[in-house]
Amino acid sequence: MFRVVIVEDEELVRRGIVTVVNWASVGCEVVGEAASGAEGVEVIRSSHPDIVVTDIRMPGMDGLEMMRRLREEGCRARFILLTAYSDFSYAQTAVKLGAADYLLKPFHDGELEAAVARILEKGRARADTGLEAAARSKNRYVAEAAQFMASHLNDPDMSVGAVARQLGLSEGHLSHLFKKETGFTVSSYLTACRMEKAKELLSDCRSRVYEVAERVGYRDIAHFSSSFKKAVGVSPSEFQNSPN
Repeated sequence: MFRVVIVEDEELVRRGIVTVVNWASVGCEVVGEAASGAEGVEVIRSSHPDIVVTDIRMPGMDGLEMMRRLREEGCRARFILLTAYSDFSYAQTAVKLGAADYLLKPFHDGELEAAVARILEKGRARADTGLEAAARSKNRYVAEAAQFMASHLNDPDMSVGAVARQLGLSEGHLSHLFKKETGFTVSSYLTACRMEKAKELLSDCRSRVYEVAERVGYRDIAHFSSSFKKAVGVSPSEFQNSPN
């Protein structure tokens, strides 16, 4: 499940977003909520959400300042901004600062779910592009790293260090090259490749989940299931039992 934090100073609005929005329909769960920007910073720091839904205008630290501060700290969550029509220019500024989307308040049933679905779909498209970019990279080390990981997905000890040793590079140099070329860290690329292979294997209903986990390098089936659900939005068994 993708992790969501809600930041909204109006309690009734916040509780409505938490309880009325059909989060499960878009593979999400609310893992935290806050009533102010300052409180939101702390909640987001501790809960590491994938998506943050926040009002722009709040007493004290507003949503934009909260977002700026978290970005400076390296927070990579996707932000959906909630704004009244009179604050529309703020929303435009937020998008320039890297917000993924914004909704005008009051928004209608299904609008927030649709915004989340768009964000997740864009993320998957970027992931597919990044996987292809790594495999076809003109940089020798990036291409070799991608090929080495793709051919060792079943190795549970595969790591940045293992790839760097194979190529004769330092971990830092490899990480810099790989991120620059693909937009992925080496670890996130490895996970993405494993999830793509897992989907392929799970499409064969004869494969058991624990067997698939082992074939993509996971010793712990619970860790595999958690990683798969975060990446795909459903559990391995749900994916296998759904029409593909």
